[in-house]
Amino acid sequence: MARNSDRTGAAPPPPDPLPVAVVDSHCHLDLMDTAVDAAIAAAVAVGVTRAVTVGVDLATSRWQADVAGAHPELYAAVAIHPNEAAHGVSEETFAAIAELARRDKVRAIGETGLDYFRTPPQAHAAQQESFRRHIAIAKETGRALMIHDREAHEDTLRILAEEGAPDTVVFHAFSGDAEMAKVCADAGYVMSFAGNVTFKNAANLREAATVAPAELLLVETDAPFLTPVPWRGRPGGPYLIPLTLRVLAETRGVGVAELGASIAANAERVFGPW
Repeated sequence: MARNSDRTGAAPPPPDPLPVAVVDSHCHLDLMDTAVDAAIAAAVAVGVTRAVTVGVDLATSRWQADVAGAHPELYAAVAIHPNEAAHGVSEETFAAIAELARRDKVRAIGETGLDYFRTPPQAHAAQQESFRRHIAIAKETGRALMIHDREAHEDTLRILAEEGAPDTVVFHAFSGDAEMAKVCADAGYVMSFAGNVTFKNAANLREAATVAPAELLLVETDAPFLTPVPWRGRPGGPYLIPLTLRVLAETRGVGVAELGASIAANAERVFGPW
């Protein structure tokens, strides 16, 4: 799998290590300019001992599943990203995703969902149909559902209600406000916050992070994307989780060790023990 981070500048230096071991709940190791072994080693060195690497189409989903199978620190998520699904998804592809989902090291169906930011209205129906099919796969396989929701909160929540949500739902790179966080909390949906929660213009995300119950909170990098400040725009990696976690802890008014331990326990509950 060719790597292309599409980021500019040098990789940021490693942050200070965390006092507890935590999990990067969403990254794309195939898109990083760093080799997998090196990315894992850099993360482990700062206390990020585990990660979930995520597919966006059938080829990358297969790659994630294979790489997770070869590395004890990794789990995989498999799905057709909504921006890919906008072009239509074949029955053979859905069947292949379901087959991958049954592998032991694949623990989530994702990222799936809706993206109305990059997709024109005439393609929304295709995205919605794909989302419904992925919901069904998650329920059939007993895997967590990992949702990409961009400017599509209302339809995302509606389709989850119509289809019946799986036992575990994760809103990846949570993009809602405090009111959306309350709705998700009431439904028992897990909210995963990425590096954009550290951005200067992301007060709404920080407000949402204060509302999310501790037991429904995860942290992620979406690496190589959404690199936290002060390195916004640089290529990211799982090793940068400490920067986001420390901002979340400060925002919530709790200690880094306390929040890290809680998030680690949540990750194990969502994805299973490593």
